[in-house]
Amino acid sequence: MLLIDDAHWADQETLRWLAAFAERLDDLSVLVVVARRPGEVSGDSARHLDAVAAAGRTVSSLRALTPDAAAGLTRATLGRHADDAFCREVWAVTAGNPYETVELLAKVQDSELQPVEGRAGELRALNRAARGGGLVDRLKGLGLEATQFAWAAAILGTGITVDMVARLATMDEAVARHCAGLLCTARILTEAAPVAGTEREEGELEFVHPLIATAVYNSIPSGVCTAMHGVAAQIITELGRGASQAARHLLKVHPDGDEELVEQLREAARDHLAVGAPDAARICLERALHEPPLPDVHAHVLYELGCATLLTAPAVTIEHLQHALGLPGLDGRRRVDAVVRLSQALLHNDQLEEAVRTIEAEAARHEPGPVKLRLHAVQFMWEGIHGETVSPARSRSLADLARTCTGRDNAERALLILRGFDAMTHGESADEVLELCDRALVNGRLAPGLGWTDQEWGMELLMMLGSAYAYADRLDRAESLFAEALRAYTTAGWRGGHLSLANAFLGLAYRRQGRLRDAESTLREALVLAERVGRRLPLYWSATCGLVDTLLARGRVEEAWSIAEQYGFAPPYPSTIVLPDIRCVRGRLLLAVGRTAEGIHELEAAEKTAASRGGHNPVLSPWSVDLAKAVADQDPARAARLASDARRQAERFGTDTAIGEALRCAAALETGGRAVQLAAQAVTYLEASPCQYEHAAARVEHGIAARSVAELGRGLDLARACGAEGLAAQAREVLETGRGLR
Repeated sequence: MLLIDDAHWADQETLRWLAAFAERLDDLSVLVVVARRPGEVSGDSARHLDAVAAAGRTVSSLRALTPDAAAGLTRATLGRHADDAFCREVWAVTAGNPYETVELLAKVQDSELQPVEGRAGELRALNRAARGGGLVDRLKGLGLEATQFAWAAAILGTGITVDMVARLATMDEAVARHCAGLLCTARILTEAAPVAGTEREEGELEFVHPLIATAVYNSIPSGVCTAMHGVAAQIITELGRGASQAARHLLKVHPDGDEELVEQLREAARDHLAVGAPDAARICLERALHEPPLPDVHAHVLYELGCATLLTAPAVTIEHLQHALGLPGLDGRRRVDAVVRLSQALLHNDQLEEAVRTIEAEAARHEPGPVKLRLHAVQFMWEGIHGETVSPARSRSLADLARTCTGRDNAERALLILRGFDAMTHGESADEVLELCDRALVNGRLAPGLGWTDQEWGMELLMMLGSAYAYADRLDRAESLFAEALRAYTTAGWRGGHLSLANAFLGLAYRRQGRLRDAESTLREALVLAERVGRRLPLYWSATCGLVDTLLARGRVEEAWSIAEQYGFAPPYPSTIVLPDIRCVRGRLLLAVGRTAEGIHELEAAEKTAASRGGHNPVLSPWSVDLAKAVADQDPARAARLASDARRQAERFGTDTAIGEALRCAAALETGGRAVQLAAQAVTYLEASPCQYEHAAARVEHGIAARSVAELGRGLDLARACGAEGLAAQAREVLETGRGLR
């Protein structure tokens, strides 16, 4: 259980995290209860809190105390003899605010004010002393030393101890303890209650209420406040509490070219990233730039800032990294890392050609060796992702290079993955694809340095690995990889493009398995996250395309069309490859809504792309199957050629799914006994396939062709299990009609 009170006072990073966390609660066994004050905040804070509210439901809206409730509280505190008029004035003065009522009654007790009608007029003055300017005046009345103690406590905010306050306020510890007593008696500070599972020290103090802490903090003169934050950072550092705790104070210090402060903020940023707080890291690094850093450090800070914003804001990352590479200071491996990161950001900002040119230019600066090999691998990776310019010549060059690789280091493993992905997209032997991919693993797992959050190679390489497995019928391994990505990015706090793509590719694995309900929910999550990064970017297309494909498989054609219209699922397409194939999905959608000519045009465009690449995977890009069915009535000869080509390509690739799908297409173009025979063969192959939706469709089609009640029943059961509502409805309709069935 997670209980959050006064959420309206939380910082931006916390609220952004909370909004993202609330969206994933369907997958977690945790109850989150959030209390907020409406109308207290605006801008991004209000937007994040509204997102939290939209993810849950309102349990209760607290109201102000009624006059009777205020009277009951007054008498419970001051005694049953309190006058009705006095009680009524307590309610009128506080407007029924529970906090103000409690504080006012405490002041009445402290001042020994009699709760009678004749003294009711004094309540307003007492109430003013409990908050805002009145609270500050009351604090000053406790003396200069007590005021300084309260200021120091407000600067510290949390983890307030008498010895730390004494050091910060430069006062004797005995005096500090006396001041702490005065402030506790005055109900400004109180001893913090112990919290299980925390490192809260015994004797820690806290403010009685956040409003009091805010009022005290705001009363500190500006120059004094800044100076005290600087001293607080120094004290926290000396106590060994970590750079991230000190950074909260360093952010308040005026820029002054302090080299040590820059290093502290960089260390704090690294700490924040290590615990999954990239937004906090970004703030530290942006503040470090304002110091500013020394010339030989400036480029490093910009590079680290680019890493912190990589797939949250690709355009901003590009700006930081280009600036860093234009400054002196980035040398050796750090420069190569920056170039790779820059090219990655360009890729995800749909500037793929510039990404390739950036890598080419850097590779030209290096002699043959590990660095140049890494850059060549990255270049092959970006070219392999390019949606239009993948050529047979490139594939041959990659195959020649990968043939020399044994998988002895990560550069060779990367080339094996790239070759496996390339072979998969071109529909080469699935056995060879799997052999290449397996050689890139170490004991069936990702090699050290090739993890999802490792920075040297990036996530795209592993997405290619998982995709190769997904379309070569190793869906167990694909799901495992993508689920691992989701866990890694969630744990690391990477809530931008990384998490969106992890959801999108996990949704792809679910879709291929036939787990259509899981695929839909995961892809919807991917789309929500992708929208935050930016519409029309490659990761946005991945989520949209996958969701449309899944909705079509579920038989929800109108909803698929609505999603396509809402999210702009139409040309112009991005320059990167989108999985599943974007033209095939768009063509299938157009055919499903009756826009046949447009659908055929999209599928023919996919055919031209496949021809330019020198081949295609008939499962990844099933244009030949869909196009054959679309033109069967108008041009049966062309349909037969397309079906024959699909069968030949499927047998070349060699998976049960590919051959089964080609047989389904051939059966759809035949009639009579030949159709039944081909449909039965399709069932045989797809029963051995891990793709259960396709298996269900083959069962239903075979049942219809063979007029078999048993086969239709099995198909219906499979369709229901997959969540394929349209397919299940088709099977039910035939079974209920019953004409000619046996």
